Amino acid sequence: MNMRPLHLSIALLSILSMPGLFAAEPVAFPRTTIDLGTVVADVEKSVRFYVEGIGFRELPGFEVPTDVAAGAGLTDGKPLTVRVLVLGEGDSATKLKLMSVAGTAPRPGDNEFIHSHTGFRYLTIFVDNTNAALARLAKLGVKPLAKSPVAIPERIAPGLFLTCVRDPDGNIVELIGPK
Repeated sequence: MNMRPLHLSIALLSILSMPGLFAAEPVAFPRTTIDLGTVVADVEKSVRFYVEGIGFRELPGFEVPTDVAAGAGLTDGKPLTVRVLVLGEGDSATKLKLMSVAGTAPRPGDNEFIHSHTGFRYLTIFVDNTNAALARLAKLGVKPLAKSPVAIPERIAPGLFLTCVRDPDGNIVELIGPK
């Protein structure tokens, strides 16, 4: 029996299964934090939710002029107002950019469940005290969804709970932390 084809197959499988063989070329990023921008219906209500309810801090915002917004493909020739909220300190702090476009009425998405439509579906925020976060949110009239908070299985995240709430635009915000 000729063992050469078997040896070649084994060798080929060994080569193809080598870790990193088909990995993407390494890329350097000046910042590894991702900022998230979201268009909101009522920017003041959203700022209040994220600052007073969740615990973000507001930084100076900015205006994106018409030519820049249109030139980048962000709007159809309208200026953009951006309010900047942060979690943490320094350049690596998470930034949430709440945006409004004057003279527009953005239509809400179907946010009933995360599988209702494609796209970014929820924001995860790690909190140090779930009960304290829920107390702040309750003052704003925000209630947890379903049976939240629910214990995350011990094998995944010991001692942590998952709580889902909705922001003023109906987006799901996932809070993870100890009770």
